Amino acid sequence: MKPAPAELAADTWRLMFDFFVSSNPQRSESLQRRGLTPNDSRILNSLDTAGRPIGELARQFNSDPSNTTWVVDRLEQAGYVQRRPSPTDRRVKLVALTPLGLETQTALLAEFRVPPPGLAALSSAELETLHRLFSKLNPSTTDR
Repeated sequence: MKPAPAELAADTWRLMFDFFVSSNPQRSESLQRRGLTPNDSRILNSLDTAGRPIGELARQFNSDPSNTTWVVDRLEQAGYVQRRPSPTDRRVKLVALTPLGLETQTALLAEFRVPPPGLAALSSAELETLHRLFSKLNPSTTDR
């Protein structure tokens, strides 16, 4: 008897989640080499050189603004981000990537996107199936 779609979806998600968690040491090593935490990485990877208000970052991550400020302070001390005034509201400070922050963001994403050994060991047909399915789940991703 086939499992119900909801049960199959739950089991599939469990497998995907467990695989993602099991590959965490690879990502953690990238962060540790740079003295970054996962929260540092989340903020760093959500920024660009134009900048975003801290309040917007806090809302995005459902975080208290003071905690987000603390993370931004750490990133600023390390030279990854800078605060600057908003051109439209002098009460708001924007957080933007520095050249070092942009370089680090690019390097982290490149390292995070190296396939874990288990994934790389799949056959071409299996990888094509996964690619097709994940493309369907993430339509905003362009083919790279």
